[in-house]
Amino acid sequence: MGKYSIKELEKLSGIKAHTIRIWEKRYKVITPKRTPTNIRYYSDDDLKKILNISILNNHGHKISKIASLSIGEIYRKVAELSTEESSFELLIDELTICMIELDEAKFDKLLSNYIIRFGFEKTITEIIYPFLDKIGILWLSNNISPIQEHFISNLVKQKIIVAIDGLAINTQKDADKIVLFLPEEELHEIALLFFKLYA
Repeated sequence: MGKYSIKELEKLSGIKAHTIRIWEKRYKVITPKRTPTNIRYYSDDDLKKILNISILNNHGHKISKIASLSIGEIYRKVAELSTEESSFELLIDELTICMIELDEAKFDKLLSNYIIRFGFEKTITEIIYPFLDKIGILWLSNNISPIQEHFISNLVKQKIIVAIDGLAINTQKDADKIVLFLPEEELHEIALLFFKLYA
């Protein structure tokens, strides 16, 4: 289970720490836990809720109205938005929630829908790369386990490998050759696979 500081919540949600504190006091949208030394921290459920609140707030919903909704109603409104809107921040937040919940089926469905809507290249460059940056923040702050990071990386790699597998092989003898490789001891090959797809 993740344990987030208010600064980490700010980085991941895009909502200023000061605003989160005001929303806590005025609207009781989330209630932080406290360490024995009285330092506030937040759970995975708090992060998911704040991400969803952030999505609605960024799309014109007033915080006073959002605070009056049940968690189920908040999730439903976000789901409605995601079918209407193509804001990449919204889509990245959806993937982040899937990662926290280890929801492979939903992640795969969302990623497939993005590829159909935006094409493979735009999905990778505008959604997946920023999403992987967000994963990096979570990993560096010890809020996701290596299991979650590998889970997501493998799902993304699978999509790219399937796309590569669907390409026709160039059998021309005089075709240019390209050698793709990773630096020594680099194990993350998503970018390499993406370059292979476009080469």
